[in-house]
Amino acid sequence: MPRLAVICLAAALAAAPAAAQNTASARAVFENGMAQVVPAFSDSTQWIRQQLWVETEFDTDGDGKRDRVHVGVTRPRQTAEGLKVPVVYESSPYFAGTANSRDHLWDVKQEVGAPPPPRVSQPEITYRPDRTRVGNAQVRDWVPRGFAVVHSESPGTGLSQGCPTVGGRNESLAPKAVIDWLNGRARGFTTRDGTEEVRADWSTGKVGMTGTSYNGTLPLAAATTGVKGLEVIIPIAPNTSYWHYYRSFGLVRHPGGWLGEDIDYLYDFIHSGNPERRAWCNTTVREGEMRANMDRQTGDWNDWWAGRDYLPQVPGVRAAVLMAHAWNDWNVMPEHSVRIVEALQKQGNHVAVYYHQGGHGGPPPLDMMNRWFSHYLYGIENGVQQDPKSWIVREGDERNNPTAYPEYPHPAASEVTLHLGRGGRELGALALSPLMGQGSERLVDDVELSGAALAQAVSSDSRLLYATPELTEAVHLSGTARITVRMASSKPAANLSVWLVALPWTDAAPRQPNFSVITRGWADLQNRLSLVQGTPLVPGEFVEMTFTLQPDDQVIPAGKRIGLMVFSSDRDFTLWPQPGTALTLDLDGTSLTLPVVGGGDALRKAVGR
Repeated sequence: MPRLAVICLAAALAAAPAAAQNTASARAVFENGMAQVVPAFSDSTQWIRQQLWVETEFDTDGDGKRDRVHVGVTRPRQTAEGLKVPVVYESSPYFAGTANSRDHLWDVKQEVGAPPPPRVSQPEITYRPDRTRVGNAQVRDWVPRGFAVVHSESPGTGLSQGCPTVGGRNESLAPKAVIDWLNGRARGFTTRDGTEEVRADWSTGKVGMTGTSYNGTLPLAAATTGVKGLEVIIPIAPNTSYWHYYRSFGLVRHPGGWLGEDIDYLYDFIHSGNPERRAWCNTTVREGEMRANMDRQTGDWNDWWAGRDYLPQVPGVRAAVLMAHAWNDWNVMPEHSVRIVEALQKQGNHVAVYYHQGGHGGPPPLDMMNRWFSHYLYGIENGVQQDPKSWIVREGDERNNPTAYPEYPHPAASEVTLHLGRGGRELGALALSPLMGQGSERLVDDVELSGAALAQAVSSDSRLLYATPELTEAVHLSGTARITVRMASSKPAANLSVWLVALPWTDAAPRQPNFSVITRGWADLQNRLSLVQGTPLVPGEFVEMTFTLQPDDQVIPAGKRIGLMVFSSDRDFTLWPQPGTALTLDLDGTSLTLPVVGGGDALRKAVGR
């Protein structure tokens, strides 16, 4: 044997025990029940980064082969020396970029109930076949603490095969396949079309998922499959129903900040996959399924929308869930999280909530996420299952300083019904006791006027506004408000918008939530009997409908009045019909029910009645 080889072999043999010792010593460290940064894991130049493609169980792009999804792994170098670690996993349709043109949203100048004007799809996203990294989120938080971080691109996006379906079953099965691969149950390959396999022999098989918005939807989607190994999910502002995202009680309603967006626009927004299959996907999914079923004319519920609602799929969830959302998220609205949490609680999952007062997004504090990942992925007994079930950031507090409550809604909250008194063109009454013989009041729709302008107007023909007396004590609302309206329209269809406001109105500071808007709701009176099929209104004939506003947990301070504003078109959310539709509100047949901590006694004391 050449002397150099002998020297190298001797050096290798001498180094072997040291390497084994380094691997043994470089293990996750826990203090106060949380994984700590380990210096041996912290040098990012030593991290192992790899990309691969995991084979799924579906073929959505019609090429006769199972789709493969593009996966990126970042893990400590010690995992190449025998160390096994759990995984923090984020999946997304956004990693390869999006179509950012706002010129191709739907034209909202449409009469309610009329066929929509056509929409032209935005230019296609540039395909980038030479990308070598999927994503980089989460790595600096979790790899130094002894976790691997995995990213994957949704079907039909980036270098993943398949078609985007925006809530279709393949979006649940794709992350399931990745988790199966991490547990040795699915195959991974070094290339998109090759046969050389790659295994996750460094993985313990325990996985936690997280992400925000669409990236927060996919952890829930994966969890509904019941996949083994997915121990915990931390969804942040997840969209849990695309019908609820684009409709409200049958009304065509757009997500805040994206007036004119609908599900086909979102399809184009994320469709960054292989150009060779885009035409097939466009024809089959966008022009076929979506255009046939999305229904921007009536807004009614149907089986296709039902297939994009995760609530009926909650029985499949085995994972623990820490849900995060914001009360002032007018993009993915709070109901998306609240409805899922309620279902999970009923079936006995370990579930807790972190809710803050800001806008779209906002993860729980890192320490809180750490406790959940440390317990469910490393088995650390840190008492997380005995922690409070509800953490809510109070008004004015920092997001890393939430207040603990036994649960949400607040256990002491109960429903209080308020009644309307005449004078809504200026400011009518909102009273604890029925005010009989109030008659009716009329408003005339004008989409040129914003909700904020209507709420601040001393008098207006385009809205009706009713308010409590000035509060002498703060009132804590916790839960979901509900309104029953008895109303007539001058047309067979009309927008109906309802805001709960704190008066006098105070404009929000830059990048701060507007606490003058307590919560909001929208509905189509045609869907008063059924969400599946609307019944056109008979002009001038009164009908009754009950619907909920968005959930909330907010303390209304002393000195404010709680106001109910009823109007027609909400220019930031609804369609824009021609002005002139008249709505007549029967005051005696209309009531508002609020979830008040302390119930009627607390509200009665606050209003001095």
